[in-house]
Amino acid sequence: MLETSARLLRLLSLMQTPRDWTGPQLAERLGVTARTVRADVERLRTLGYPVTAAPGRGGGYRLGAGAALPPLLLDDEEAIAVAVGLREAAAGGVAGIEESSLRALSKLEQVLPSRLRYRINALHKATATLHHAGASVAPAVLMSIADAVRDRHQLRFDYDKPDGETDLRRAEPYLLVHTRGYWYLAAFDNDRRDWRTFRVDRIRLRTPDGPSFAVRPPPPDGLVAHVERSVGSAVWQYRCTVTVHAPSDRISAKLPSWAVVEPLDEASCLAHLGSDNPRTLAFWLGALDADFDVGDNPDLADAVRSLGERYLRAAPAQVRPER
Repeated sequence: MLETSARLLRLLSLMQTPRDWTGPQLAERLGVTARTVRADVERLRTLGYPVTAAPGRGGGYRLGAGAALPPLLLDDEEAIAVAVGLREAAAGGVAGIEESSLRALSKLEQVLPSRLRYRINALHKATATLHHAGASVAPAVLMSIADAVRDRHQLRFDYDKPDGETDLRRAEPYLLVHTRGYWYLAAFDNDRRDWRTFRVDRIRLRTPDGPSFAVRPPPPDGLVAHVERSVGSAVWQYRCTVTVHAPSDRISAKLPSWAVVEPLDEASCLAHLGSDNPRTLAFWLGALDADFDVGDNPDLADAVRSLGERYLRAAPAQVRPER
């Protein structure tokens, strides 16, 4: 009886993998006959697990979605990954999910083997997470947007702008991104006919299941890079464009990913930059290890000149002794 129960658990673990298993494949994994596999599948069905079976050469067994959540059978690495993810979720980001994450983590730790519980506790004590002071979003809003992304349905929503005004927007949602303590939506704005990035905590949905839309080609650098660049540029207090006398690919590799580098020729490029102040930009430009022209940017020119004078004072000219 114990052998049969252990085999059923092993079978259930295999079938939780999102794929179809043929009878011979399961029999080989479990070390039994195909007839025993068929009998074990029937036992799982009797216990309430919705195991589907497709006939034919390309068919097989699959664990379907059921009305009740089956017990999750995790290997060591999967259990550690789930525990770490729940701990991160408990730190915030989605309103109301913190307590649920802690409850789920507590239940998981109760059933973990002692060796894994010891390792996970050691990991928690040895690490710390620095969270940006962002804004939480309602789970219902997040899930509604995720459903629209999955089903390719347009969204209509009121959007609260930073200046306090509110716009009615129509957009095709493509990707949710969590970064710097906030949730963002990458979408194609139907009225402005361009890609836009929206803060989810500023979205108030009107129509979460609007008309369907055809998939568009993403921005040239991809949706994730589009969001990262949009988020970076949104917080800039100071912006400028400088000419850098070096190949664009070399400069791109040395600048933050949200900086825009535009090639001029094989040996020079334009760098469109931003920061909280010109002094930070002067430091970045000095780290490029390339000549550059600040152009018509008097504040940046002053910052570069001040930084250069400080470097000269730190390393005054010295007469080297003759050898």
